[in-house]
Amino acid sequence: MGYEQILYEVKDRVATVTLNRPDKLNAWTAVMGREVRQAMDEAARDEAVRVIVLTGAGRGFCAGADMQLLSGIVGAGRQEPGDAAAERGPTAAGDPAVRADFRGPYAYFPMVPKPIIAALNGATAGLGLVVSLYCDLRIAADTAVFTTAFSRRGLIAEHGVSWMLPRLVGLQHGLDLLLSARKITAAEALAMGLVAQVKPAATLQEDVRAYARELADLVSPRSLRVMKRQIWEAQFQSLAEATAVGNEEMEKSFSAEDFKEGVAHFVEKRAPRFTGR
Repeated sequence: MGYEQILYEVKDRVATVTLNRPDKLNAWTAVMGREVRQAMDEAARDEAVRVIVLTGAGRGFCAGADMQLLSGIVGAGRQEPGDAAAERGPTAAGDPAVRADFRGPYAYFPMVPKPIIAALNGATAGLGLVVSLYCDLRIAADTAVFTTAFSRRGLIAEHGVSWMLPRLVGLQHGLDLLLSARKITAAEALAMGLVAQVKPAATLQEDVRAYARELADLVSPRSLRVMKRQIWEAQFQSLAEATAVGNEEMEKSFSAEDFKEGVAHFVEKRAPRFTGR
């Protein structure tokens, strides 16, 4: 499939989706939103892919919604920068079991059945920050800078960020970042839990790929798929509900091929040959 504003590559069972408007710090557009959705669906369907990396070309990850689109809204009514209707693709819409919380234009990442790692290589702002929050893990370059941006544009906490951000960094940090829209460094983002790891900018992509390959090579794809869904859906469950789901899924795991292989490769002291079944 050809893309205009992203790059898509599969290597070593890792799909890399790269936002590709480097001259605009990868500012988000309707085209980019549709293409990211298409790439995520492509990676989800591809049995050769076990992990997905989302990153940006050039100096930034994503500087937010394209300012020309925002300028066009003034006096002309809302024009969704991400083209919300067009971004609702088969990843969520095709599965009746997907709850409404994960059917939004940016909230579908949790229902992609493979881990999505955001490699935040530079500026991560506004809508770009929102997109990164829906990834499963965020690994930042030590030169990356973060801002919510909304309050300094006369906007508000949109696209579920008022729910997501405090769950990641806590209520006080969430209020601080949203109300002030101040810029924070990668070190501060790590300290508050906004990102999981910080790596030298020069080796970020290599380090993220190494981590992704470790997941792809050493971990059961079935375990990844089930646990990812467990964790995201548990955000809406009680402890008793999450426990019941876990017990049911464990029973299913005992009869899965990957469980048999997990025991066999450990006993035989060899590399695993997981199939995802």
